[in-house]
Amino acid sequence: MGLLHCGRDFWLAIKDLFLAGSLSGSMIRASVLILVSLYLLQVYRRRQRTTRLRGPQSPSWVFGFAKTVNSAAIITELYEKWAIEYGPVYKVPDVLGESRVILWDPKAISHLFARDTWLYHQTPFNKIAVQMTLGRGVLWADGESHKRQRKALNPAFSAAAIRSLTYIFQDAAHKAVIAWDAEIGSNHDSHCAVIDAQQWMNHISLDSAGIGILSYDFGALDGIDSDVAHVLNAFSSSASSSYNLVTLAHRFPSILKLPLPRIQFSQKLNLIVGRICHEMVSRMRKEKETGGAEQGDKSSLGLLLKAEESGESARLTQQEVLDEAKVLLLAGFETTAVTMTWALIELARNQDMQTRLRDECLDFGSTPSYDDLTNKLPYLDAVVNEVLRLHAAAKEISRSAMREDVIPLSEPLTTAAGNLTDNVCIPKGTVVVVPVAALNCSVSMWGPDAKVFKPSRWLEEDEGVHGTRDTLHGYRHLMTFGDGARMCLGRLFALTEFKAVLFVLVRNFVFEMADGPGVQIVEGLGTQPRPSVVGSAEAGSVPLRMRRYEV
Repeated sequence: MGLLHCGRDFWLAIKDLFLAGSLSGSMIRASVLILVSLYLLQVYRRRQRTTRLRGPQSPSWVFGFAKTVNSAAIITELYEKWAIEYGPVYKVPDVLGESRVILWDPKAISHLFARDTWLYHQTPFNKIAVQMTLGRGVLWADGESHKRQRKALNPAFSAAAIRSLTYIFQDAAHKAVIAWDAEIGSNHDSHCAVIDAQQWMNHISLDSAGIGILSYDFGALDGIDSDVAHVLNAFSSSASSSYNLVTLAHRFPSILKLPLPRIQFSQKLNLIVGRICHEMVSRMRKEKETGGAEQGDKSSLGLLLKAEESGESARLTQQEVLDEAKVLLLAGFETTAVTMTWALIELARNQDMQTRLRDECLDFGSTPSYDDLTNKLPYLDAVVNEVLRLHAAAKEISRSAMREDVIPLSEPLTTAAGNLTDNVCIPKGTVVVVPVAALNCSVSMWGPDAKVFKPSRWLEEDEGVHGTRDTLHGYRHLMTFGDGARMCLGRLFALTEFKAVLFVLVRNFVFEMADGPGVQIVEGLGTQPRPSVVGSAEAGSVPLRMRRYEV
């Protein structure tokens, strides 16, 4: 950096002398030569400092591994395999000859999260994509802007705030129970029915997020086909379209300005959700003026409006309030719906675990409060944690280094030059990745049964049966909610909804895979891929057979 400033100052001095007519042509050529030499020396020194990492060979200079490894399950397996082969920090070929640095070392991961939003920012691709879909809210912001927005949002997702919203999740689940009872009742010659689990979890999650965040009932559980529900589903299923161009957009983010189907869905989603959020903000402001917004104040939006009126240190602008509302609604909808669908899949595959969970919920008796869900249902907690471990909604977290950084390691690394080092120096602009899903089911972190759905690993009976998972921070040593400054703000909202809904559904119904326990489940493409049964007529469809539980 010193050389860069030196070269700039030198060039400005030459420019002043030239304008003053004090330099000859030969002196100008010599000056240019000195400047070029300084630049080349700077590049050389940067390369000397940069740690040469090992990694797999690229199968394609244009796409790297992006086209050959387009399955979340495959890349999860490869990340751990490469960590064993190349060390706890390695590079993976990306598009157009670029590379991404993968962090597997716990100390390196903690270092990145500790400097997130300041030294490490969202990648240019993510910044543009988030802004197009959600605006300039907390997911888009970095540094001081992120710190201010996060501070304003924190009260809306405190334990006290979520405690007052718990009934909303329970009401949504009971609406689904009533609808499913009617579905079973319509089958006169059968005591069961087949439902699309993903579709119903979408309904529950959308209505819960709508009421809890915006004080707005989308009515999805009442059969209302809203514009938001339609475009959300279309957006999720459009991930595979224009895949090659979207992949190249990671290197050339301006591609995102082309009229691609997924980009058009993003813009439409932004407009529709923005309109609803604007209507709700306007309504709530009027209610506050007339003194009738006490109930609305319990929603996340009500608390956001208070942040808009707060002191300068945590004040939100009117546009930021709208953008935050969009972020909270969309993030709260998709991630929780996908995770709850996976929970039903795993319980349908493992009938003994489903029975054990049902027995605990039935034995509890009354409707659990927020504190009950948090502390008094250990097997429900174990099932939820295990689903979060095996089926993280976000598969990886990528950041771009804003300046050169030295990342410390907890164990020595062999570089491409064959040297041992206890830190890694990376240049400015490097994309650094934390492979969330792979770490969550890593054998080195979670033991030999890491790939197996096993809720008991979270209970005292299996307390000591794990690998080195305690070296990772985050919620329950999981990477699912991230860590550091960007750790998922809505994790208490998501956990409470997840537990409240699962408690109600499992108490009332028995779930089985409609096509048998051995049916293959795959994940689609996208930032938060949905599960679907192989061969199902509709992408993202998960048919489950259910029947009323009879005591």
